[in-house]
Amino acid sequence: MSEKILLIEDDLEMQSLIGDYLQNYDFEVKAYDKPKEALLHLKENPTWYKVIVLDLMLPQMDGFDVCKEIRTMSDAHIIISSARNELSDKILGYGLGADDYLAKPYEPRELVLKINSFLRRNTLSKKRMGDFEIDETKMEISLEGYTLELTKIEFDILLLLLSNQGKVFSREVIFNAINGIGYNSKDRTVDMHISNLRAKIGDDSKNPKYIKSVWGIGYKLVG
Repeated sequence: MSEKILLIEDDLEMQSLIGDYLQNYDFEVKAYDKPKEALLHLKENPTWYKVIVLDLMLPQMDGFDVCKEIRTMSDAHIIISSARNELSDKILGYGLGADDYLAKPYEPRELVLKINSFLRRNTLSKKRMGDFEIDETKMEISLEGYTLELTKIEFDILLLLLSNQGKVFSREVIFNAINGIGYNSKDRTVDMHISNLRAKIGDDSKNPKYIKSVWGIGYKLVG
């Protein structure tokens, strides 16, 4: 499956050159010359893109403002592609969340190398367990492409269950294994966190797809 790249570039000749070159390397490129349209598209599809290539000299908005807006809605790697190559521009770009800076003119092959480097880094930090994708570096777990909004305790419990699929964990073991889980009754506290987890992953306690109660003992991950 091709990786999706978002390209924001108002120079249509440059946009076509970069887009065609990336497509030759099996990337699926979505290009915009108007940043407000690109931001609206990204807001509607925040997890589609692993890499965004951003020009700075744009109509409607300054490229640095676009970079800042991108970072509020996406954790994609941002590569700034710009003829503005002063050190102050680079410092500002990195400060606003850019991951790399390519000064125009550059060889398109260099852009491909940087994109592949970021994608390879993503692959190394992530692992898939059934329907779930875990990024321990970012402490994120995704289900069917959507990042779950988990507390640290919920993340730790779900990671424990995912890493030991089919193994039954008593409430006491879960309570003792998870730092910061609380100081109330361990049974009630663990049950509360499991209930919250089930709600966030869309699991039904009566007919569970993922987290199953084991009567009188605790919980295990199934599926």
